[in-house]
Amino acid sequence: MENTLILTQLSILEVRELFRDELENFFKENRVGKNEVETDEIGGIDLAIELTGLAKPTIYGLVHGRSIPHSKRGKKLYFSRQELTEWLKQGKRKTQAEIAIEAENYGQKEKEAFPPSKQRNRFLKVKENS
Repeated sequence: MENTLILTQLSILEVRELFRDELENFFKENRVGKNEVETDEIGGIDLAIELTGLAKPTIYGLVHGRSIPHSKRGKKLYFSRQELTEWLKQGKRKTQAEIAIEAENYGQKEKEAFPPSKQRNRFLKVKENS
């Protein structure tokens, strides 16, 4: 029971200090927030199959159509893990909720551009007072 903490016997400053110490230890152990330079993994067709889950002929078809990021040295194809991951993220489809929010916002923008009073009056003929 050494991990038990009774908060009623600690002051607010003591609790803050405990939290601060624990967070510092966590970030030191996990190196969260550090700008570590990651080396980009370069691989062959097997890397592309692993990341995309597509069959080998499908990947060859995407390469032929220049639809998938790749490099070619001689007859060998090379794929970058980072480029493939970005390519996969670009294909994200919107959910029904995201589409509904976008449609609602679109309608609001149109209403702001043409307020109802101006919208009605722009079609009425203006009579000149003579």
